Amino acid sequence: MRVLLFCDDFHHPGEVPIQGIEPLRKKGIHFDIIQNAKDFDPKSLGDYGVIIMSTCDNVSQEDTSSWKTEAIQEAFVQYVEKGGGLMVTHNGTVAGENTDKLDRLIGCRFAFHPNQTPVLVQAIKPHSVTEGVKPFCQEDEHYHLEILAPDADIISAAYAPAQGQAEKYETEPYFNAPACIAPAVYVRTHGKGRVCVITPGHNIAVWHNAEFQRLLENGIKWCGGVI
Repeated sequence: MRVLLFCDDFHHPGEVPIQGIEPLRKKGIHFDIIQNAKDFDPKSLGDYGVIIMSTCDNVSQEDTSSWKTEAIQEAFVQYVEKGGGLMVTHNGTVAGENTDKLDRLIGCRFAFHPNQTPVLVQAIKPHSVTEGVKPFCQEDEHYHLEILAPDADIISAAYAPAQGQAEKYETEPYFNAPACIAPAVYVRTHGKGRVCVITPGHNIAVWHNAEFQRLLENGIKWCGGVI
C-alpha cells in the first residue's frame, strides 16, 4: 500500500511522525513524506490509498502561513468521496482560520489540551481499527475535541487524571484540569471513502508504543479498505 504522510508544523516537528512510521515500513507499507506544504500537488492525491495528516495549517515548522486553500480543501473532499482513505493524527485536528470544509471532512476541530500528563488509551467498542490493541498509557497532550460529524463513531477513549488545583480549573486550565475522558479514536465515512482520527501522538514515545503502532497499522489498513 502506498501512503502519503503530511507532517511538520510550528508546534509539532515532522521528525516525530517520520520516526514513528518507520517500523511500519517493515509491514509492507510504502510511505512518501511531505514536510513542506509548498511541495504538495493536490493532483497527486489519487496516487495514494491513504493520506496521513499530521500537520495543522502551517506550511512547515519554519513557515506558519496557511496552506489549506479552498481548492486544496476541496481536493481532499473529492479524494475521500471517490474512495480515498484519510487518517488524521493528533495535530491534524487543529483547524486554521478558514478550514471549515476540511474540518468537516475530518469531522472535528481541536478545542483544548491541558499540560502534558499520563494519558490512558483504551478501546470502548469492537472495531477493525482497535482489533488487538491493548490499553496503553503514555505521557501525552490530552486532546479535547469539538465533534462536527454526527456520524463520528468513537471507538477508543483517552483518560487523563486530575492535575493541579481544583480552584484554578477555570482560571488556569492549562496547568489545572479535572479528570477527563475524551475521544482517542473515531471513524467515519464520507462518500466511498473512510476517515480515521487518532488524537494521541505528541511525543515520539507514544508513536513507538507497540499498541499505538498496532493502532496505526490497523487504521491505515482500514482507511485503505484492506480490513
